[in-house]
Amino acid sequence: MSHPSRRLLSMCLGVLAVVVILTGAAMATAGPLRGGSRSWRPEPAGVPWGAFLGSGAEGVRDMTRMQQWLGGTELRVGHTYLPGNHWTDIEGDRGLLGAWARWRNADPDRLFVLNVPMLDRNEARVPDREVAGLLERGAQGEFDEHYRTLAARLVELGLPDTVIVPGWEMNGTTYTGRCAPNPEAWKAYWMGIVMVMRSVPGQRFRFDFAPSRGKDAIGWTHCYPGDDVVDIIGMDSYDQPPGNDFDEHVDQPFGLRAHVEFAEAHGKPVSYPEWGLFRNGDNPEYMRRMLKWIADHPPEYHTITDYCPHGVWRCGKNPQASRVFRSVQFTGVPGPEQGARADCLQLDLGPWLSPFVGRRRLCVRFWQDS
Repeated sequence: MSHPSRRLLSMCLGVLAVVVILTGAAMATAGPLRGGSRSWRPEPAGVPWGAFLGSGAEGVRDMTRMQQWLGGTELRVGHTYLPGNHWTDIEGDRGLLGAWARWRNADPDRLFVLNVPMLDRNEARVPDREVAGLLERGAQGEFDEHYRTLAARLVELGLPDTVIVPGWEMNGTTYTGRCAPNPEAWKAYWMGIVMVMRSVPGQRFRFDFAPSRGKDAIGWTHCYPGDDVVDIIGMDSYDQPPGNDFDEHVDQPFGLRAHVEFAEAHGKPVSYPEWGLFRNGDNPEYMRRMLKWIADHPPEYHTITDYCPHGVWRCGKNPQASRVFRSVQFTGVPGPEQGARADCLQLDLGPWLSPFVGRRRLCVRFWQDS
């Protein structure tokens, strides 16, 4: 009869050998893939990401449900928007912000991102001439008190390190707080908002300048308010024109490449606060390439918009792109070629080995034609 300690040692060595073999196989699977659009590099460790799933408490609740759909992959970024119908909306509803404060403060690794309108009646299709005048009034400080109130409320609720995205997609025509009707006033107004919010004791806000991809109504570089009042340079990029395919998304004027080059020239990190499917429907190629772009140009954070027509979890109209997204978030490698199905056997490494691999799961994947 063998000695118990020797038997235990043999078992441990056997388990370790199996883990080494499987880890090698998993690492080989997760390594760069060659050939066309499938060339790949996993998303860098530590890049926080999430999804927009709802404005208030429902968004917090659905983050847990989406994590379950992803097999436990953690969503570290919570992203929501303040409504902009009235100035009281822009000052921040305590109920809406309170739900996010509880989520954020439950884990120090989490990041909260808040889009903030620059004017009331934000989606009321206010005419350009009126917008130009409102931006002048904003630049003169007329609306400062609303942003001071918002900043104090965020600090009070325990959200002093929020990433603030004022006047997002300012190069477009959708929102009242847009840039094209009066670019110089828009920039001065942005600077004023930042200075007012930074003046509130206890704040550690960062400010994200986030145009939409492409020129739209004005080239977004003409709206850039300056390095001293911008901490992150973002870009909202959906699968839609301008650009008929992803190569055009990258290379068009004011596109994805221009974005990362502009940010690098100004010494700022990038972000992708909004991205997802849209005009081209269920497009797995877009999903692969957008995820690869994010991996190749590591952002401060990114958040996919997850509702129809953009989404991958809650939108049943996008099964192929959803499969790609889910596969990547499981393993850090692209989904299979169209027509194949992936099965992932996840192994729990237990308390002995998990300290050596952190929060990563060991996933043995099996491909089969559907």
